[in-house]
This record gives sequence, structure tokens and C-alpha cells, in this order.
Amino acid sequence: MSIVRLAPIVAAALLAGCGSSGQEEIQQWMAEQRAQTHPKVQPIPEPKKFTPQAYTQETAIDPFSSQKLTQALKRETTQSTSSAALLAPELARRKEPLESYPLDTMAMVGSLVKQGQPVALVKVENLLYQVRPGNYLGQNYGRIMKVGETEVVLREIVQDAAGEWTERTATLQLQERSK
Repeated sequence: MSIVRLAPIVAAALLAGCGSSGQEEIQQWMAEQRAQTHPKVQPIPEPKKFTPQAYTQETAIDPFSSQKLTQALKRETTQSTSSAALLAPELARRKEPLESYPLDTMAMVGSLVKQGQPVALVKVENLLYQVRPGNYLGQNYGRIMKVGETEVVLREIVQDAAGEWTERTATLQLQERSK
């Protein structure tokens, strides 16, 4: 019996919830805003005119041809033979004692003339060595080309970034005595 009396009350509450709840003002405002708002769309620019270009590489060598590969191999073998010719005499000779030290660990501490030939005094690990043109210094096949009063000029053979052996000039400067 209590369920029968509650049913009309529940139905009345549900109907009251479906009534107006103050949203009419918001919906009216939104409708006005939609009517007043006009979208601004920028026009799409016209496409650029396509002008075809003529192919001018018809007479060039095909990069995949055997002729191109043969030329590259010939160039590589001539470079490697010249590189090997530069290094071969250095590998065939007996190494000198000062070739086991890096050039930056050596210091030129003086020079003199002995039997009419210039001689440099080089200090390595607190030992003093006399070197002349033709002697070798450092770990890069550095051959002494000239001994001056203030420097020793070397010709070194080093590998470049491509792996080829090339010559470069290095110098060992006279070091002033530190007190």
C-alpha cells in the first residue's frame, strides 16, 4: 500500500525535473551568437604555372655504367700506388731511437755546428740527443730536413682523412729554459 501512494509523488517529481530550468536564456543567446558570427575564409592562392625543364644529362656518363666504375678503380689504384711508394722506403729502413717518442714530448734546447754541419740538441725524458739533417724524429716518419738556430724542420708522412699517405711539414721550436 505504501508503494501505491509513493508512485504519484515520484511521477510528480520526475515531471518537475523535465520542466524549464533556466536554460532557455543560454540557448537563446547561443542562437543569437550563431546568427551574428560570419566566418572569414581567405581565398586559396592560384597555383603556380608548371614549366617543364629539358633533360640535359643525356650526353653525360651513366653513373651505373661499367666505364664509370673502371675510371674510379683506375684512379684509386694510382692513388694507392703513389701512397705506397711514399711509405715503402720508410717501412724498409731500420727505425732510429727517437722515432719511438711522440714529437710533442721532445724539446729543442740548443744548436751548434759540429764539423761544419748544423746539429740540434733535443731533450727527451731528461736525456740529451744530437740530431742532424737526415735523422728521424717522432712517430710519423719525421725526417729532419733542416736544422736552424731556433728550430728543426721535419718532413712527416701521415694519413689524411681518406686514408691516403701524404707529406706534411712539422717544426720543433727552441725551448727557452724555465727557471
